[in-house]
Amino acid sequence: MSTAAPVSLVTGGNRGIGRETARQLAGLGHAVLLSARHPEDAERAVADLAPGVPGTLLPCRLDVTDADDIRALARRVKEEFGRLDVLVNNAAINYDTARRAASADLDEVRQTLETNLFGAWRTTQAFLPLLRRSRHPRVVNVSSESGSLELMSGGTPAYGVSKAALNALTRKLADELSAERILVNAVCPGWIATDMGGPGGGPVDQGAASIVWAATLPDSGPTGGFFRNGEPLAW
Repeated sequence: MSTAAPVSLVTGGNRGIGRETARQLAGLGHAVLLSARHPEDAERAVADLAPGVPGTLLPCRLDVTDADDIRALARRVKEEFGRLDVLVNNAAINYDTARRAASADLDEVRQTLETNLFGAWRTTQAFLPLLRRSRHPRVVNVSSESGSLELMSGGTPAYGVSKAALNALTRKLADELSAERILVNAVCPGWIATDMGGPGGGPVDQGAASIVWAATLPDSGPTGGFFRNGEPLAW
């Protein structure tokens, strides 16, 4: 499928902020690969969203902890589109509010890092050749204020440490890829009322809008930053 429209991939796109991000990008006319670990979840989300957007939504299987899965999807994107314009690393697990660093189960922490840090890392590495073929490549790492070293407190150890590490990866990639015009930023959507965020948070469309802002930055836009609602956050 050849297209002049921007081609975007959203990991963890079947629910919550990922689903709304995919919807908003498709609303802007993007061809969006909406991914989920289980293909039926991606297909269900696309069936719900596709009638209401002018862009194209394509369901796809992607488990970001599975290197073979990632490589298979990268091959598919190369064959169908020849490039990737936007990568949104949204897939994340385990908002462990009841845990404490002093007593955390390190196997649980390791599992969280496998998705929240290494999942984003290996996905970015796999899709870099396709991002390099884009005229306006963007990488958005969906982070959290709980990963801010300046604002960090106790509790939520696995999630907070994983997002602090994702922020560090954002800085590393942004610096290394700046000469190639690839803008890499971290975005905190804020406390949003999703399955992970729980009740009481803000509307999901507001959180996704922060991500879409970073995904559609002009070439003169920032790279290596940490943002919410388009405004810088403390590292």
